[in-house]
Amino acid sequence: METAATLLQPLLEGRPRAVARAISWMENGHPGARELMALVWPHLGRATVVGITGSPGAGKSTLTDQLARTLLAEGKKVGILAVDPTSPFSGGAILGDRIRMGRIATEPGIFIRSMATRGALGGLARATQDAIDLLDGAGWDVVIVETVGVGQDEVDVVSCVQTCCVVLVPGMGDEIQAIKAGIMEVADIFVINKADRDGVEKVEQEIEGMKALSCVRDWDPPAMRTVAGDGTGVGELLGKIREHGAWLKAHGGFEAKARERARLRFRSLLAEESARAAMERAGTGRVAGLIQAIADRTLDPYAAVAEVLAIR
Repeated sequence: METAATLLQPLLEGRPRAVARAISWMENGHPGARELMALVWPHLGRATVVGITGSPGAGKSTLTDQLARTLLAEGKKVGILAVDPTSPFSGGAILGDRIRMGRIATEPGIFIRSMATRGALGGLARATQDAIDLLDGAGWDVVIVETVGVGQDEVDVVSCVQTCCVVLVPGMGDEIQAIKAGIMEVADIFVINKADRDGVEKVEQEIEGMKALSCVRDWDPPAMRTVAGDGTGVGELLGKIREHGAWLKAHGGFEAKARERARLRFRSLLAEESARAAMERAGTGRVAGLIQAIADRTLDPYAAVAEVLAIR
């Protein structure tokens, strides 16, 4: 039987099968998952982590594909975590992004994994954060996290990445509706994709207008134009991502991001483990009874949760 100790060495050597197996351990709650993460933990801190988020149809997957190709040409190893909508039936990812990025999926130095949100607030499942760490420990130079969309529930992505790119596209009516929904604050770089369409200037003007209304930040998020379909502007975008990384390094931003990510992970894991422990103490039968009482309207959900938490 494979153990955390036997999986560790091939994982640290960056063997794709070992990485895939380790991520599956984290997703599925394998008995050796915690031990493996403890063994990998001292090897972290080398990867550059970039977030790509934006409205559906903005071309995030194509942009991610082009960024990966550019990095691959530089000799970098690139890991892509595509956070797909969760199937309400199986709990698994729909895998749409991995299908769209199939052109580079078999390239040496590329690792693509579709992750299910599993209903997690912030759009990033706990297992996705574990996957970032595993790819980091396995020696991947850059990890790109592409999220399912935008909105208030997606803003936690900024706590998991070093540079967050918000992708917009002209010609969709209210071009910055995503920003108004709460994504404005997480953008380190705005990417106006499909910039060969009419309306690019309008998007840039609206971005500047929204920035003027937001709180003052030391880093002023630039607006970059790209046409991901043919690679136009992708090199410039990569340069700006690196510029932001250099700025973070010079201003203590990496440490601040690390603390915020640690806070988010600690609180989410604490909530997850506390809920699991409380459910185990209450027992399956008692929990089922409380759920039925809520459905029958004989007990409100707050009282039911309080009762479970009170069980010792």
